[in-house]
Amino acid sequence: MTSDLHGHLPAVPACDVLVIAGDITPATQHDVEFQARWLDDAFRRWLEAVPAQRIVGIAGNHDFVFERAAELVPADLPWTYLQDTGATIGGARFWGSPWTPWFFDWAFNAPRDDSEEAFLAGRYAPVPDDTDVLVVHGPPAGYGDLTARGARVGSAALLHLVDRVRPALAAFGHIHEARGTWTRASSVLANVSAVDLHYRPVEDPVLTFDL
Repeated sequence: MTSDLHGHLPAVPACDVLVIAGDITPATQHDVEFQARWLDDAFRRWLEAVPAQRIVGIAGNHDFVFERAAELVPADLPWTYLQDTGATIGGARFWGSPWTPWFFDWAFNAPRDDSEEAFLAGRYAPVPDDTDVLVVHGPPAGYGDLTARGARVGSAALLHLVDRVRPALAAFGHIHEARGTWTRASSVLANVSAVDLHYRPVEDPVLTFDL
């Protein structure tokens, strides 16, 4: 599992399922046509070469093409793309959602007003109680959400979802400098950002997890 690739396409160990938790496209270029071409070229070739039986992923706040020009996203990429949807892969039940609390007015942002958490709760309401793996872009409140400036920016609605569903794994990223893993009840919560605060690739950009 990994997140926040931002155009970096790391080596991946052999695995059953590779999970990608958003911010896939290069951070230096937000033009949707550029992002679509990059997905169809570099990203496609990387997906085809990854030694995983299946690949599942979501978009993130830098992946504007998925939100603003979804028709440009190549429909035949060799992965399972989730956007407020679920899929059963290898017997495990996955649910993916790209939404985060407001963050610099980028893609898939909840509105920056009093309804922010209500908006996110609405996005999470359809998630089935028997979900095994949550793939979300941003962190739940209090876990992997501490910015370099000392602010907690995780979602309370997402934390409520974790407590309701109790997935075996919740994979996310978004806050690069807060990479790490935690346990809450029976769930492993993992910020698996592949780059650091300065968008430099980290030493181990892919973490493994056994369901």
